[in-house]
Amino acid sequence: MSQRISITAAFGAALAVFFSCSYSLQVTAADFSRDIQPLLAKRCFACHGPDTQEAGLRFDTAASATAELDSGYQAIVPGDVDSSEILSRVTSSDPDLQMPPEGARLTADEVSALRSWIDEGAHWKEHWAFRPLVSPNVPERSAKSSAGEMNPIDIFIQAGLAEHSLPVPPKADRRTLLRRATYNVTGLPPSEQEVQDFVADTSPQAWERVVDRLLASPHYGEQWARHWLDLVRYADTNSYERDGNKPHSWRYRDYVIQSFNDDKPFDDFVIEQLAGDEIPEPTAESLIATGYYRLGIWDDEPADKLQHRYDQLDDVVATTAKTFLAMTVDCARCHDHKIDPILQRDYYSLLAFFQNITPMGDRQMNPDFIEQPLPEGEMTPTEAKDIARDRNRRLQEARGEVKAIKQRIKEHGEQARDELTKKDLEAWHEKVRQLEQEKAQMAAALVVTEYGTTAPDTFVLYRGNPHAETSPELLVEPAFPSVLKAATPTIEPPENGHSTGRRLALAKWIVSAENPLTARVLANRIWQYHFGRGIVRSPSNFGFAGDPPTHPELLDWMATELLRQDWQIKGLQKTILMSAAYQAASTPNEEAYAQDSRNESFWRFDMRRLSAEELRDSVHIVSGAFNPKMFGPGTYPAIPKEVLATQSKPGKGWGNSSPEEQARRSVYVHVKRSLITPILADFDLADTDTTCPVRFVTTQPTQALGMMNSEFMQQQSKVFAERIAGEAGGPDMADTKSCVRRAIEVALVREPTDDEVQHGLALINELETTEGISPGRSLELYCLFLLNLNEFAYLD
Repeated sequence: MSQRISITAAFGAALAVFFSCSYSLQVTAADFSRDIQPLLAKRCFACHGPDTQEAGLRFDTAASATAELDSGYQAIVPGDVDSSEILSRVTSSDPDLQMPPEGARLTADEVSALRSWIDEGAHWKEHWAFRPLVSPNVPERSAKSSAGEMNPIDIFIQAGLAEHSLPVPPKADRRTLLRRATYNVTGLPPSEQEVQDFVADTSPQAWERVVDRLLASPHYGEQWARHWLDLVRYADTNSYERDGNKPHSWRYRDYVIQSFNDDKPFDDFVIEQLAGDEIPEPTAESLIATGYYRLGIWDDEPADKLQHRYDQLDDVVATTAKTFLAMTVDCARCHDHKIDPILQRDYYSLLAFFQNITPMGDRQMNPDFIEQPLPEGEMTPTEAKDIARDRNRRLQEARGEVKAIKQRIKEHGEQARDELTKKDLEAWHEKVRQLEQEKAQMAAALVVTEYGTTAPDTFVLYRGNPHAETSPELLVEPAFPSVLKAATPTIEPPENGHSTGRRLALAKWIVSAENPLTARVLANRIWQYHFGRGIVRSPSNFGFAGDPPTHPELLDWMATELLRQDWQIKGLQKTILMSAAYQAASTPNEEAYAQDSRNESFWRFDMRRLSAEELRDSVHIVSGAFNPKMFGPGTYPAIPKEVLATQSKPGKGWGNSSPEEQARRSVYVHVKRSLITPILADFDLADTDTTCPVRFVTTQPTQALGMMNSEFMQQQSKVFAERIAGEAGGPDMADTKSCVRRAIEVALVREPTDDEVQHGLALINELETTEGISPGRSLELYCLFLLNLNEFAYLD
């Protein structure tokens, strides 16, 4: 350990420090959706919104905001700045009059926008996310370029740049672009050969060939499934004290990976997860998809079972609404939403779609609540379940016979033992072994089930309390959020007689043309995972308090493109990857930065650090240990005993995978909620307790310490050094200079400069002469140094 710590100073230059900066973007005329509505929601609704109206004033509708108050004042007088009391209050220095009464005052830009909006007539628009989705006209300006037809995305982006007098960014160099896209699409680095081929390919179709190859890679599904797993709070265990396993949860993960690789239409993807058991002809795949409902945390011994039941339903409501609709419906569990136009009745009307779902622990009422046999070949799900039930019945009978025989032997002594052992015991033991083997061989999945075709009543609960008294006027039926003005759902129980059909009705509406949200939400998420942030920066909150879209027309164009392409996403992804906006350099521009410090206009491509999984997988690829095996039960990376000791029962529930299995992609790592693999935890793995639309990106000491001193990095740097010694001419023939050069080529996937080689030689020499480290160990430490470089861990 002392040797590890002693080299820390040698790596100091490799650590990055990033600074957050204040944001400014010069805008022109005030826009209600972009500038005013978010301002009112975030700064005014707490006291003057849907839930609370101090002094009788509310700012969530035009009529109420412009009405004359009992005091005689009028907060907003369209076209009359001087008579609008709101401007007097937000600029007042009198503590008794100023608004907001607490917290930071409105900025000069916010006051200016408010003043401009009122002066122009205070026109109130329907919230952008709730408007019907229509394809916008592509701006005519720059509809053609000297290079021919422009990508529609670039027309929208460049129109925005021109509006703010910002320059069109230059194109990234080929190596940077290939590395960016390869990580973006597959989550893995490009190979040396792939870089060489692309750099050498001067044909106009070179980039398109790269894009097509990446989208067709099986690793594409692994990368994009990881994004989806964040959203649906995927984990393999239940959390709480025992944190027990969720049997067969990995099948859901594999279903998601395969769905992305197959470019499954998103509407089918949604329907299978929400109601895969209620479609006309359920399949093994659609049943596995319903594991979506079982992924959340679950307490196996709740103190209040009824409260826990509604907490479980709340988890489903919150995850479904945020993931598919970007609506914070769960904020209306106890009262009407304080900011968005979501009533408490809306919350319980949405909950009613799920009210008939069996809880995770309801073994008494439904023994198939969690594990369901999967049909094989021409077998139907019902037939598979009947076969499994019959086998389980026979298995229980056989076990009962074995137990009874042993009891008779115990009671009647050696004479009974001799008589029965020749006759019955071995035969029943063999029967048990045979049935257990049959059970093990029949695939099963984590699925959802319902109690039957009739659902229990759903009531609006006072303050969200499930023990509160109910009454007929509080009864609600399944319904879609009222703000979206949707029709009453048509619910038809499926022919199999196992459920209500409510979830299928909900799923079909979510992906229907009359719902304006889902396509926008999906388009925004696709953009987010390509560019690092969405056109709407709050990807799971399209409400009043969420961020408005920076390019609303572009968002709607992409959403309608998804519908036009029958919900298949690879086509839109190719359009994004082919755009000049995606291929832009990350080069800084002082003038552009001064005007748009948050890069809202996309005047550059934002650099980012590799995600936790990308970083771990890249280390395995560079070391040469990477195992590309896909699918199957999760793998268990080695975890230090000090970390295992943090469990109430150290090491319980954590397996011991072979080194080859440990080197598989991180998406296949067993996700135990109470025991996260350290390198993944250090680099901001998604929180699995709730839906995670955006991961935190932190910079903190344990990252540097773990990257230098952890057992994982020490072991991988050793494997990396062995690879380099072999490729540089063999361990006996390799000279240090060749090893340094080859190590840089492998780690950074580029040719090293002479200065870099000399720097590496100097570092190795210092380690050997000053620290007394052996030549083999010094090469390991140099390899570790390369894995700690910013160039290895960051994307331009």
